[in-house]
Amino acid sequence: MREETAESAERARSSARLLGLVLRKAHATLADDRQPFDGSRLDRRDPELVETLLPLFERLNASWLKLRVDGVENIPREPALFVGNHSGGIMGPDLSCTLATLWRRLGPAQPVYALAHDLAMRHLEPLGRLLQRVGCMRADPQNAHRALTEGGHVLVYPGGELDAFRHYRDRHRVVFGRRAGFVRVAQRARVPIVPIVAHGAHASCVILDEGEWLARVLRLSGRRLLRVPIALALPWGVAAGPLPYFPLPLPVRLEILPAQDVHPEDDPAEVRDVIVGRMQEAMDRMAGSAP
Repeated sequence: MREETAESAERARSSARLLGLVLRKAHATLADDRQPFDGSRLDRRDPELVETLLPLFERLNASWLKLRVDGVENIPREPALFVGNHSGGIMGPDLSCTLATLWRRLGPAQPVYALAHDLAMRHLEPLGRLLQRVGCMRADPQNAHRALTEGGHVLVYPGGELDAFRHYRDRHRVVFGRRAGFVRVAQRARVPIVPIVAHGAHASCVILDEGEWLARVLRLSGRRLLRVPIALALPWGVAAGPLPYFPLPLPVRLEILPAQDVHPEDDPAEVRDVIVGRMQEAMDRMAGSAP
């Protein structure tokens, strides 16, 4: 018992030291950044910060979220458009799980970019600057195309807030709506689409109401916010809006599916439906095998 207690204490101290290192590196990175902020730039990604963050992400993913990943062999070395289902809103753990998996497979030096919402990349500059350093950029088809044609990989969540803020009863659904722009990006850049399915992340908070009515009342459509959810989340209890929260320690699974090749003559809506169908099949399988 004493050995287990000592081992747990050492792990906690090690995690604290690692977190301190990450915070110091992030602070130094931002303190040195004197350039005007542009959320569409690709050259602000910092491989050293990514390398520093990776062990912390992996430790949290393993200990707090009990992350399990299947299909890592389906991550291609050549440029690809990774398409995921988004869960749990602004602090959904699917993002940290997915980025850490891609970073480990491809290496911190390989440019992996993620499309991020305008809320972070245009309206919250300090957060946007930090996210940009780990490869996030404003969600825009032109940005995705530039990153892919320059040899990078791109991660996108086409469902956006429709998917991330879906009701808890729909936690086992993949919700992209009618959005097919990601298919056109892959067609134009001539890269494959690699679906990544996350299961369990949507239980990190319990969304009671998707809040479409609240977004209309607050007139947030101009900021590309169509949902202001009402959720049970730590530490707030009941909270409204895309507030930061502490994800519940529930298991998360990722399954990376084989790549889907796309061609210029393909109908984007049909390709979207095929990909969503494949992702939903994987989600159903994971939901059926969950304890």
